[in-house]
Amino acid sequence: MERVQSLASPKLGVRWLQLAVGVIGLLFAGIIYAWSILAAPLAAEFGWSNSQLGLNFTITLSVFCISGFVSGLISKKTTPRARLLLSAALIFLGFFISSRLQGAIGVLYLAYGVLAGTAIGFAYNTIIGVVTAWFPDKRGLASGLLLMGFGLNSILIGRVAANMMNNPAIGWRNTFFLIAVVTAAVLAAAAFIIKSPPKDLILPEPKRRETKETGEPARDYTAGEMVRRWSFWKLFIFFFLLASVGSASISFAKNIILDIDGSDNFAPTMVGVLSMANGFGRIVSGWLFDIIGRRKTQFVTSGVAILAPLVVILALSARSLALGAVGLILCGIAYGFAPTGSTAFIGAFFGQKNFSMNLGILNLQLIATSFASTWAGAIKDATGSFTMTFVILTGFSVVGLVLNYFIKKP
Repeated sequence: MERVQSLASPKLGVRWLQLAVGVIGLLFAGIIYAWSILAAPLAAEFGWSNSQLGLNFTITLSVFCISGFVSGLISKKTTPRARLLLSAALIFLGFFISSRLQGAIGVLYLAYGVLAGTAIGFAYNTIIGVVTAWFPDKRGLASGLLLMGFGLNSILIGRVAANMMNNPAIGWRNTFFLIAVVTAAVLAAAAFIIKSPPKDLILPEPKRRETKETGEPARDYTAGEMVRRWSFWKLFIFFFLLASVGSASISFAKNIILDIDGSDNFAPTMVGVLSMANGFGRIVSGWLFDIIGRRKTQFVTSGVAILAPLVVILALSARSLALGAVGLILCGIAYGFAPTGSTAFIGAFFGQKNFSMNLGILNLQLIATSFASTWAGAIKDATGSFTMTFVILTGFSVVGLVLNYFIKKP
């Protein structure tokens, strides 16, 4: 025991390096959320419609979810390094092939949707699962910081990509190629740094609350045991409803701003601000989960999720750029609550032993969520407005609020 205790202190300091590298890795993997920026030159060059481009986002999110599940499934038989190196190779292929598009949208769906989506799913599940294992005492904060990195891509990298695509000397093809090279390099480097905590390392104990509502789970649940609990399916539905608000908003944020008379220069900036709000929501929700517990955090989440689409509806009706900006920021914050909440709930409700697998299963709800961008694009094409989309999203959020009352620990 003395040997383990003596090793604990220096080894424990490594966890902050793991967290920092994890944040950087997810920052680049978060290119999935810059789609509304990256899609613009494709629509201009090839004449693809909102619904066609929305379908690519749907495919990407669906494959992201499935690959996250697969990553969890094989996590005990493969190393984090192997999964991250595979992710690096696939993200390079996905963006490299996309940079060579000649007008066949099926190639976009295969390259960006399937290959890049698979890469991001593997990177996401691996980094979240491995890095949060170093922080049993600060699970909400660690997952919030990691997911903040994932959500900030649009404003930090997406904005740079927008400027590059608008530069005639670079263009969208070279931009896609550079994204392929840099993102692959970052994930490959992370593969040699991120690793699971040593078995002999004594990690700080989680802060245990006295109440049943916020306490640690009595035991670890296998995936089969988890999916047989009603508490899991209530969480599944709740996070589907919540994430739909953000999915529709992020995929068409630029279009929404343009619809309320925002300028071509302001629209990409607003996409980045929404991304910042998304990141802010992720870290705040993680902090709230640790400080006030999951139940109170749930109701804060639902309140923001109801208010957000209502403000967007008002903005569209009044053609108010200020209200549109506020509404989209609130949508980003609400969306930020979803991944951090799902990560924290899996650990708090079903334990850490099978965390990667269980998280991958819960995140399968994003397959259904991803269709929010597809039907939002279809409604826009049919009606010429996003108003009906946000009316539906408001209804989703109200149902989520009601569902909150019935979500309890297994």
